Amino acid sequence: MMIGQFIIYLIILILVFSVKVIKQYKRGVVFFLGKYSRTLQPGLNFVIPILERVTQVDIRERAVDVPSQEAMTKDNISCVINAVIYYKIIEDQTDKSVINVANLNYAMVQFAQTTMRNIVGQFELDELLSNREEASNKIKLLVDEKTDERWVDVVSVELKDINIPDDLKRTIGKQAEAEREKRAKIISSQGELESAQNLQDAATMLAKAPGALHLRTLQAINDLSSDQSNTTIWMVPIEGLEAIKGIGEYMWGKK
Repeated sequence: MMIGQFIIYLIILILVFSVKVIKQYKRGVVFFLGKYSRTLQPGLNFVIPILERVTQVDIRERAVDVPSQEAMTKDNISCVINAVIYYKIIEDQTDKSVINVANLNYAMVQFAQTTMRNIVGQFELDELLSNREEASNKIKLLVDEKTDERWVDVVSVELKDINIPDDLKRTIGKQAEAEREKRAKIISSQGELESAQNLQDAATMLAKAPGALHLRTLQAINDLSSDQSNTTIWMVPIEGLEAIKGIGEYMWGKK
């Protein structure tokens, strides 16, 4: 009786240890006596206890932070940059990613650091700040090309921060301020030019019609008279001024 119970318990124990449930986002790499045997798919699977060992591999997309590091731009300016790399293991290559790479996350970070320094050295600081997306794409292409051998699919690489020295920040701020002042002066001068051109066109148009200038003068007087102020306007005919001028010339001529 005891032997029968022992056998039943042993069978139950073997069944318990032989059942492996693989989640949808994982794959199971099976090693039989240390040698690769097969890859388990999601769901209920059976393995041989003691003789077979299962290593589960997560095939979901991962985000790995690339630590901050100092790099030199093409125009010899030192800056501190960091990035984040998104990658995932190719589904049908999980066995090779386990067999051929000891620590995949660490390997990806180290390779991304080296690549990031090399790519940053191809850009001047202004280009790096304004074309961050282009630099990220170059890093992605290079990392993706090299990591194909490691059975990894690089989804994207994003530059998070680009830190430059404080003195250089102040210099860039002054440069931006000077650039804005330059644009403001150009816009102001263009306005003056357009205003002068409009005045010239208006003067030419008024000169073509003999009574137009007189009507414009009357309109200006009407605008001034509508103002609620103590201003008094005296109308002096042009002919009167010419008469006074003639008298003055006559008197000075006599002397």
